[in-house]
Amino acid sequence: MKILLPSVKYKQSYLKAVEEGKDEVGITTLKKPKKDEPFEEFVKSIRSEAKGLNLPEGWVPATELWLIDNEELIGRVNIRHELTDHLLKVGGHIGYWIRPSKRKMGYGKEILKLALLEAKKLGISRILVTCDDTNIGSCKIIEANGGILENIVDNGQNHPRKKRYWITLK
Repeated sequence: MKILLPSVKYKQSYLKAVEEGKDEVGITTLKKPKKDEPFEEFVKSIRSEAKGLNLPEGWVPATELWLIDNEELIGRVNIRHELTDHLLKVGGHIGYWIRPSKRKMGYGKEILKLALLEAKKLGISRILVTCDDTNIGSCKIIEANGGILENIVDNGQNHPRKKRYWITLK
């Protein structure tokens, strides 16, 4: 099992994972290539976000990595290099997603563990990780990786409250 930068090598597995998670919404789900966009260009655009290139308004540089096990894409993690006010409140440094068929198998705990090592390489020593207060699985994953709950904040009407955890890297 490994996390690595997006690669065209995993195109078929990635597209299957997109299909598997098609009914899910949220910022941590898999990005979908634009209609008629070559997968190579799609991968290139994801990788360019780490350099702060072509970011939507208000976004920060972020490194996306894919969790691969037995040559299959299991999930993705996004490590934001800095925090905006919004990310400080509800988004955090790290967001991760595991494809539905691979949940409750330990992959969430592993992807966050590996992402923390990568965040340290980026020079981030104090990491904010958030999750919906109703997402018990994610709470357990964050706590298993050293997350200390700071507080629970409102996330606006019709949105679940967010638990805010800090992890200090040594």
